[in-house]
Amino acid sequence: MDGTFEKRKKIIYEFICDDFYIPMKQKEMAALLQVSKEQRGELKEVLDSLVDEGKIYVSKKGKYCKGEAQTLTGVYQAHPRGFGFVTVEGREEDIFIGEDDTGGAFHGDTVEVALTRDGSHRRDGHRQRQEGRVVKILSRGMTTLVGLYEKTKKKNYGFVIPDNRRFLEDVFIPEGRDGGAVDGHKVVVELTSYGGPGRKPEGKITEILGHVNDPGVDIMSIVRGSDLPCEFPEKVLNQAGRVPDHISEADMAGRKDIRDWQMVTIDGEDAKDLDDAVSLTKEGDRYVLGVHIADVANYVQEGSALDREALKRGTSVYLADRVIPMLPHRLSNGICSLNAGEDRLALSCIMTIDENGDVTDHEIAETVIRVDHRMSYTGVSRILKGEDPEAIEKYQDVVPMLAQMAELSGILRDRRHRRGSIDFDFPEAKLILDEKGRPVEIRPYERNAATRLIEDFMLLANETVAEEYFWREVPFLYRTHEAPDEDKMKTLAAFINNFGYTMHIGSQKVQPMEIQKLMGKIEGTPQEALISRLALRSMKQAKYTPENTGHFGLAAKYYAHFTSPIRRYPDLQIHRIIKDDLRGRLNGKKMEHYEKILPEVAKQTSQTERRAEEAERETVKLKKAEYMSQHMGQVFDGVVSSITKWGMYVELPNTVEGLVHVTAMSDDHYEYYEDRYEMVGSHTGRVYKLGQEIRVKVTGADCLQRTIDFEIVKEGEPEDGEKEDRREDDCQQ
Repeated sequence: MDGTFEKRKKIIYEFICDDFYIPMKQKEMAALLQVSKEQRGELKEVLDSLVDEGKIYVSKKGKYCKGEAQTLTGVYQAHPRGFGFVTVEGREEDIFIGEDDTGGAFHGDTVEVALTRDGSHRRDGHRQRQEGRVVKILSRGMTTLVGLYEKTKKKNYGFVIPDNRRFLEDVFIPEGRDGGAVDGHKVVVELTSYGGPGRKPEGKITEILGHVNDPGVDIMSIVRGSDLPCEFPEKVLNQAGRVPDHISEADMAGRKDIRDWQMVTIDGEDAKDLDDAVSLTKEGDRYVLGVHIADVANYVQEGSALDREALKRGTSVYLADRVIPMLPHRLSNGICSLNAGEDRLALSCIMTIDENGDVTDHEIAETVIRVDHRMSYTGVSRILKGEDPEAIEKYQDVVPMLAQMAELSGILRDRRHRRGSIDFDFPEAKLILDEKGRPVEIRPYERNAATRLIEDFMLLANETVAEEYFWREVPFLYRTHEAPDEDKMKTLAAFINNFGYTMHIGSQKVQPMEIQKLMGKIEGTPQEALISRLALRSMKQAKYTPENTGHFGLAAKYYAHFTSPIRRYPDLQIHRIIKDDLRGRLNGKKMEHYEKILPEVAKQTSQTERRAEEAERETVKLKKAEYMSQHMGQVFDGVVSSITKWGMYVELPNTVEGLVHVTAMSDDHYEYYEDRYEMVGSHTGRVYKLGQEIRVKVTGADCLQRTIDFEIVKEGEPEDGEKEDRREDDCQQ
């Protein structure tokens, strides 16, 4: 057989190499070579083999040509449904990879991809998406993964079902490689083989995290699966241990002493790392706002073990039942935390602001501070509303300052609004867990007057610092947010037209003011949820860059992260630059050094931010699935938040989102219309659209997959019907 196959390959290859050959599709070739219909599959195998060897390639129009296709190198991102995307550095758009074109690539692999469609514009002006085929796997991205071990009954081998839904295959664990794991253990598995056609990947278990039902194992699985560092190396802890727990006279030398200024910290009730304090006085009609940030750079020297570990982590990660800090607790909850009544070193941005909210003067200085009160968002909000006479009495010394802060906050918010800043107010989930880590309540996290006040002050300090150092023309790290893709904006503009809304898209890029105006028009309308979501999806992700290109969402020309050096490395990085500048040490050599390291710092911190966001998102999804497993068969009101060809996602008022799978929509056959974001019944003509209010019943909650299933409740249907129970055992801790 092999001999025949090789002969056929030789004949086809010679045919394609012939001077008279004109590139043609497989069908045309089969007709010309008189290949019978039964043998066309064999012809495809021959052609695929020649493509894999790089002797021929398929053109954008599906025609076979001599020679290798132009290939690009990128990272493969798998989708749980089998297809995927390749992200190529420097190319704005990802390349779509169909299920049959993945070439055996797994999520995170670095691959070579040949374009099969280049995404050129169609006649109707819309772009086609870029499509490609993986031709080579250059390096594997995943070497270990986390999953549930299932031992095969009566046999000595087993399988690990990966937690990561982008890893589509179970991993075979041969006899003697289970590391002592038993059925139902959550484990870390090291991949020893990636399998192939008809062969599963293989691995060996290197760590047992605990039984699936043990408290905390679920979140630990996410931590290990996200590759988040947990324990601090001994060298780092030793270095943190040598940091003093109080400040000395020598520490204060040369600093601006403002310990007699009235100032407070305002944070969440359970916050322990307090890295920002605020002060405010009024001189005539001008406000003097001080934003005082913990001087972490004073204790974390560049290049030290502490610093290297902080850069590796990039950010603190806040999960449902734990925090994985960027810096050891000795620093983050000790000398670097601005605890009330303690002398602390700070980096202060002191701004003079007029009645329009414009900064007319500012000073950035190394300071010594002493916070008067540690206050909470809820407490301050109640004081501002006059709802807590006891607290007003207790904090009477700072109540007038808080009232002025609320006044200034409103002025600053109006100013941002006037210039076009966009405020997507999607509620985050607030998870209330019991002592075993089980969710007892999920509700939207409420922003109040105090959270907004701190947000306004931090934004202003961040902008002021970024603008100052931009005009100084020194190397710096900016927080940038690019304007949305023009095509996406045109699609959004066309869609909102259906509802009678317009959006002006000039010949240049869309302006933030246009999106903000749209948000204002739709506020309180039935379409608000729908259009807000689509606008948000049209946006790009913010990132860290050494170049200042502005922040689209905030409509800010200059923006940097300055206010959280305990929990974000970029803030710590710019603190060092600022301190070098303030002390006159920013010479040519130092500038050169920062020029050199900042691109890598920007890349690393942008990546660790994505990693943290993903882990935080997965934790919330897990706890939501666990919570809803306690509400099987119950009926809820919700809103259609997303529509895909496999079903509709419905969001409940408590922020929980579940899927009504298209197969569960049994009253009709539903077609998905992508351009209108609608599901339409073929026979009944019933329409489901984005933003529509809908009643659903909980039919499934899977904590392993972190998914929730709903079914639509028809009018007149009994609400307390037979409670189905498709929850997994792992939800019942």
